[in-house]
Amino acid sequence: MATLLLKKSYRLSDLKEVPFKDLWGSRGVFTTMRMFGKPPKFILLKPHIENLIKSTKKYGIRKKNLKNIIKDLIDKNKLYKSPDTLFRIALNKKLISVSIRKRPKPKSKFNLLLFKYKRVEPNYKNLYYKKILAKLSKVDSTKFDIALVSNNNILETGTSNLVFVKNGKIFSPKKNCYFGNTIKYINQKVKIFFKNISINNIKEYDEIILIGSGKGVTSVSKIDELNWKRRKSDCYTKLNKIYNSLLTT
Repeated sequence: MATLLLKKSYRLSDLKEVPFKDLWGSRGVFTTMRMFGKPPKFILLKPHIENLIKSTKKYGIRKKNLKNIIKDLIDKNKLYKSPDTLFRIALNKKLISVSIRKRPKPKSKFNLLLFKYKRVEPNYKNLYYKKILAKLSKVDSTKFDIALVSNNNILETGTSNLVFVKNGKIFSPKKNCYFGNTIKYINQKVKIFFKNISINNIKEYDEIILIGSGKGVTSVSKIDELNWKRRKSDCYTKLNKIYNSLLTT
């Protein structure tokens, strides 16, 4: 598991600090934001907070002025020790927890491993992640991620959204996965077509790309279990340029 640079928990009722709990497995929600540079800039901060607040209603988490509380905790706990980190905020009905870890930088040869699993209530960034975390803990996160597969369709990875490129067109799974803030941003800049992505047709695609807060834009080199290998990188170059603009503006 990743080494945490910071880890704190607060009682939601009165915001008193209590012993840290990561809240994985509890009924609640979380979001992970990239902090980049010195002083740190939060990438897509506003949509991250808005989506988190929206999801709390689904899980019965109610607290007056929650948006301002979250913003205050972010400002209070941001660190300057590393120029590239991931800030996670999670909450359930009783606790709100924040943590920071160094962002693992994906290697150029980045592979996907298949995992037959669909997240619980996948349209929400909930905390039911223990099975995924158990799988991820066994691999080097700079070289691998796990692709979730259900009914022969690829859905998302354990950390990111996925896009698939065929003849210059970009496709992404349309259901049973969370539509993250980073892919939403990129979809404002380029056209993404949403449809089911079957593992039976995977060889049709020239590129497979991860898009997310932690992975940024990462090109997949191969999927051994499907005998798939990257044939091009044109779309990756284009999407990565769009994403990197977030780091400099």
